Amino acid sequence: MPAAAGDVNSTWTLAIRAAADQGRPRRAVALYLSSLRSARRPCPFALAAVLKSVSRLLLPAAHPLLAAAAASLHAHLLRLGLLAHPYPRAALAHLYARLPGPSRAHSLLDETPPRPPRGRAGAHSFLVSRNSLLASLLRSGDLAAARALFDRMPVRDVVSWNSMVAGLAKAGHLDAAIELFDKMPERNAASWNAVMCGYIAQGDLAQARELFEQMPVRSNVSWITMISGYAKSGDVHAAGELFERMENKKDLYAWNAMIACYAKNGCAREALAVFNRMLKPHVWVTPNEKTFSSVISACSQLGDLRFGLWAESFMGSVGIELDDHLRTALVDLHTKSGRIDRAFDLFRGLGMRDVVSYSAMIVGCGMNGKFNEAVSLFKEMSDAKISPNAVTFVGLLSAYSNAGLMEEARACFASMTEKHKISPSMEHYTIMVDLLGRSGKLDEAYQLIMQMPMKPDASIWGALLLACRLHNNVELGEIVASKNNFKKLFPAKFASFNRDINL
Repeated sequence: MPAAAGDVNSTWTLAIRAAADQGRPRRAVALYLSSLRSARRPCPFALAAVLKSVSRLLLPAAHPLLAAAAASLHAHLLRLGLLAHPYPRAALAHLYARLPGPSRAHSLLDETPPRPPRGRAGAHSFLVSRNSLLASLLRSGDLAAARALFDRMPVRDVVSWNSMVAGLAKAGHLDAAIELFDKMPERNAASWNAVMCGYIAQGDLAQARELFEQMPVRSNVSWITMISGYAKSGDVHAAGELFERMENKKDLYAWNAMIACYAKNGCAREALAVFNRMLKPHVWVTPNEKTFSSVISACSQLGDLRFGLWAESFMGSVGIELDDHLRTALVDLHTKSGRIDRAFDLFRGLGMRDVVSYSAMIVGCGMNGKFNEAVSLFKEMSDAKISPNAVTFVGLLSAYSNAGLMEEARACFASMTEKHKISPSMEHYTIMVDLLGRSGKLDEAYQLIMQMPMKPDASIWGALLLACRLHNNVELGEIVASKNNFKKLFPAKFASFNRDINL
């Protein structure tokens, strides 16, 4: 007589669990639905496999669908009377932990026994389910509920402690995190990393480094966390020193962290040098999407289209397809290299356009004299309810400036603060001063500089000085040069100004 589906050894259960274990979540769910249609009683182990499969199937971007699936499966477990079973309960808790809010995690907590069931397997599953609930509460930002759950847990493991320490540190409660860290009966590298991340988040790199040096055993995550912390603070020297200390322990993530550190801090040549090192035969680490994103960014900074095109071709040879991040990076590269048509092709192929991709395209149009396209993109962006940022306005103002549209540029500049609440940077002011100067409105340009909330730099004074030379305004040119010690700082430029005026 064949075993019932509720039996752990039934054909249905074995097939469902095998599909889930083999990374075939759709197959696991389909088999489970077939078992229900055949009127077999579900096995709790099969249900646990199905819950894990649903969690894998629904990506984080599909949160509404994930929440609905979690609620439906929760009700299904209740109807079957299997919610108290440790394995499906743990899997459901894991599913809830992936949701952006607490959802029904609180009710799941209320519906589960306060103490672990007897037996090693039951106790382990009970702990896993509590840890998943703890992660869910921390992810939703409900720190008080998470701490209450943690304090009530009759049994905790290093995962429980690490979750709570990391949650406190991430929420900015570093003192509480350290206090809990000091009480831990057992620590691993993740415990130290959690506190280190807390120090880095508060900008205390010195304390983070001290903790790093005290670690009895460092994981690669420890090294990468510290390197990324230095990268965020702009200390590329300290990041590089740590990276070299890793010696033969460097994995792909370490190489990516160092390349990104250089690329994000304006050290484009150094970024490409590190990339070349990782491709040497005696080192060879196969790059991934994140590697190429940083590499293409470095190429954009250098205007090195040749290397960028080689990188784009190399991606295909290692089996990397263009995702939205890579497409956006390539848009920036091609626009800065004047290949606006190729940039548009890449831009139109984006699955989801955001402020970064729109801004890259608008800046490219502004730089390449595509005024109509820049304005059209800005309107398209506004219609899509995507808020512009400071970079967007650099592109838009550049487009107006290159087209010589003074009134439109004035309105755009004013809208930054009045409508979009964006404070103009030196770059925005420089574009406006350059346009005003070229239009002969030298006094207005000078007054705009004098009203700036930040100290003017050489580029903005240089723009005004060039305008003075263009319009033969010797008097204002002398004021600009003398007021800012321009003669001493830039003697060649001032000599050129005087020579042109005298001619």
